[in-house]
Amino acid sequence: MELIELERKVLRRNNELAETLRDARHQHGTFTFNLIGSPGAGKTTLLESLLGELAAQYRVGVIEGDAQTSLDAERLESFDIEVVQVVTQGACHLDAQMVQKAEATFESELDLLIIENVGNLLCPATFDVSEDAKVVVLSVTEGEEKPLKYPVVFERAEVVVLTKTDLLPHLDVDKEKFHRYIRQVNPEAEVFETDWKRPESFEPFQDWIQTGVAGLANRGGVSYL
Repeated sequence: MELIELERKVLRRNNELAETLRDARHQHGTFTFNLIGSPGAGKTTLLESLLGELAAQYRVGVIEGDAQTSLDAERLESFDIEVVQVVTQGACHLDAQMVQKAEATFESELDLLIIENVGNLLCPATFDVSEDAKVVVLSVTEGEEKPLKYPVVFERAEVVVLTKTDLLPHLDVDKEKFHRYIRQVNPEAEVFETDWKRPESFEPFQDWIQTGVAGLANRGGVSYL
């Protein structure tokens, strides 16, 4: 019982701080999404495919969470954005306090904040990091059953991005099962497919991001579109 109560207190403090951070960003019209996925699912590559266009339209910041190394943050430094690396020293997720400290280092207010969480489908599902939406990245190479094995993160996702669909001809997997299992766990999630060989396949997810930015920008009394 003591461990359970301690966990509740930790989550309560985290969630209170997350709500404070979220409210502060909404005052400035900043849209935030939390990018979650297994190692190798394609989270950073997905960002690389989008940031050129997004950085041309918005003030963008990225918080990169990793258990060790700053390699992912270094990959994104070529874009005209602010990037902050958070090394968790082995912790399996980011939390609101880590995000607060990282965000404090940004030099300007943002239109779009992207939080790339530590690579796994368990711990990041539990912690609110002050996002407006959770986006789960799922590679077709991981197998169709992932939404059933890790239901919590898929239940809480507003969006699922199915990546590496260009590899489907070389895999013994069924794309329709991916969609069926995602719908079984979360009928309301928006699902986008991306194909590295077809740049236009990234446009629907990019449109979703732009809609989120526009909605909060207008709420804050400013439109950047």
